Amino acid sequence: MHNRDLLLAIDNGTQSLKALIFDLEGRLQAREMVAFTPYFSAQAAWAEQDPEVFWQALCTACQKLWQKPGFQKERLAGAALTTQRGTVVNVAKNGRPLRPAMLWLDQRKAYGQAPIGGLWGLIFKLARLSKTVAYLQEEAEANWIRTYQPEVWEKTHKYLLLSGYLTYRLTGNFVDSIGCQVGYIPFDYRKLRWASRRNWRWRVLPIDPALLPELIPPGQTLGTITANAAQETGIPAGLPLIAAGADKACEVIGSGSLESSIGCLSYGTTATINATHKKYIEPVPLLPAYPSAVPGYHTVEVQVYRGYWMVNWFKEEFGHPERRQAARHGVEAEALFDQLVDGVAPGSMGLVLQPYWTPGLKMPGPEAKGAIIGFGDVHTRAHLYRAILEGLAYALREGKERIERRSRIPITSLRVSGGGSQSRNALQLTADIFGLPTAKPHLYETSGLGAAIDAAVGLGLHADFKTAVGAMCHVGEVYEPNPESHRLYDALYQDVYKKLYKHLKPLYERIREITGYPK
Repeated sequence: MHNRDLLLAIDNGTQSLKALIFDLEGRLQAREMVAFTPYFSAQAAWAEQDPEVFWQALCTACQKLWQKPGFQKERLAGAALTTQRGTVVNVAKNGRPLRPAMLWLDQRKAYGQAPIGGLWGLIFKLARLSKTVAYLQEEAEANWIRTYQPEVWEKTHKYLLLSGYLTYRLTGNFVDSIGCQVGYIPFDYRKLRWASRRNWRWRVLPIDPALLPELIPPGQTLGTITANAAQETGIPAGLPLIAAGADKACEVIGSGSLESSIGCLSYGTTATINATHKKYIEPVPLLPAYPSAVPGYHTVEVQVYRGYWMVNWFKEEFGHPERRQAARHGVEAEALFDQLVDGVAPGSMGLVLQPYWTPGLKMPGPEAKGAIIGFGDVHTRAHLYRAILEGLAYALREGKERIERRSRIPITSLRVSGGGSQSRNALQLTADIFGLPTAKPHLYETSGLGAAIDAAVGLGLHADFKTAVGAMCHVGEVYEPNPESHRLYDALYQDVYKKLYKHLKPLYERIREITGYPK
């Protein structure tokens, strides 16, 4: 007899899918990754993908896992799934997708939606939130599909997030985890359930309750692996699939951030700062706190869109020498960029970057653009690269202060996940800019580990989330702030960075009037 002491975590990100095996101490026993093109664009600003791409990546990654020497499938106790957020799939009655998945990166707008009327319309008008609600209507994928592809909307049997779609492919059930509900859907983020029929969200979306999956709390069973799914993936038929959370929610618990005083930074495609709270707190009015991967809790989040995407942008536009050298020596180009930063002092010789590369709703507003100021003849590519890292940390510090104001609970230490956690310079300058000890979790795969923690608790292999996080999450390197660097960064942050947007906003608005960009 074998002990059932291993957990399968499936992590479907924006650019790749990983199948990961963890033990009950949080050690990564096996890993397979399948990369894919993140999306295709039939038109500018669109971002779509064939849902079959995600499913085939899942099948391939799992099948490769079972080929690892010495691995015993019989030891698997259960599985959990975490995915990118806000990606939607319309399916017919037979579960087949009716159109490509619309990704969270998609920027098309459903213009011309009827404004919300009646009592809710009056309430939003008095609260000066009418523009916010109109923005949400334009952003909602469901409104675009209903308006421009009515025949697809007519045939839609279920309107699913990617997590719900993959759960259906694995279990045959139209169910999804409460912890995955992040998107333009009629979800009550405060009460962590589908909104009541009186809620305003039903008024701004064309969604009928019958189109939505049943919701299961994190740590409970979504279903078991079907015979068909077992044949395609190699996952044992009948293995329980336990509800987890969306990728960011899983990153938070996978990095050990269960306390409200621990800020979890994610340096990913979207850079975020999150803190876990029992109380529901909106960091910006009408922009919700998202569900935690722990049942009954919320993750209060501030985002910087296209955060660490900017590192990739730098690599593509300015990183040709490092890319050539990396290819020659078989190393990652990012490691060479870290060496590039070594020669640049904190503050980048006065080069200050504000990372508003993608417009937002409130902060920054829809007119926003990125800004880099302070150029001089001393500046090189290396200064620009460091200024990108510093600008992201400034923006996330601003997010931290907003969360603290709203929650009245100070954040006293940081954990960093995502691609940027691989850079020692990014971690040190984060510690210096925040003035807080900044820890790197013991392993990079924090999102997958968070899903495994949900599975461990759901299967009764750990008694509760506190025990599971204590056993499975371990702090790696800790970066302490350098007092001198912190003083310099604090002056730049308070006296320059925080004043930039206010001064540039009228110019951004004028640029928009003249050029029409961004819409």
